[in-house]
Amino acid sequence: MISTSDFHNGITIEMQGEIYSVLEFQHVKPGKGAAFVRSKLKNLRSGSIIEHTFRAGEKVAKAHLERKEMEYLYREDDLFHMMDLETYEQITIASEKIGSGVKFLKENDHLNVLMHGEEVVGVDLPVTVILKVTDTEPGLKGDTASGATKSATMETGLVIQVPLFINNGDLIKIDTRSGNYIERA
Repeated sequence: MISTSDFHNGITIEMQGEIYSVLEFQHVKPGKGAAFVRSKLKNLRSGSIIEHTFRAGEKVAKAHLERKEMEYLYREDDLFHMMDLETYEQITIASEKIGSGVKFLKENDHLNVLMHGEEVVGVDLPVTVILKVTDTEPGLKGDTASGATKSATMETGLVIQVPLFINNGDLIKIDTRSGNYIERA
């Protein structure tokens, strides 16, 4: 059990048979009446976001999630086949559990899979990935001062904005949280 006064972003709790991750929380002490905690919670199974208000100091069950490092093997329709790097056991994960991160995955990438018992509840992508540019307009040498960008398609199908000097075949580093270009790799 964990008290609502110990909430912090990213903590996982169990409530009404569901597993939630705390996205935001705010302790409120009104001038009149008891203090409370207003929170925004993400359901890790369905992906839906709810707002919930707790009494200050209320106890909720802490959800214990295990992170297993796995290797992405291959994709089959909407299923992603992963291999546990310790036991070599293979599992399949539906694309809904990975969310928008599917565009950053390429075969043989390592990532952390969040498990609650035997159930997969989510995937933690690395903060940055290195992908190859497969399609973009020809680059312009020396044009780095203007800050202009162009569209580029990566090997995974992801389309992002890159500086004008990036060419087909270049390897670039991308931030998986924002989907933005960082630098050449």
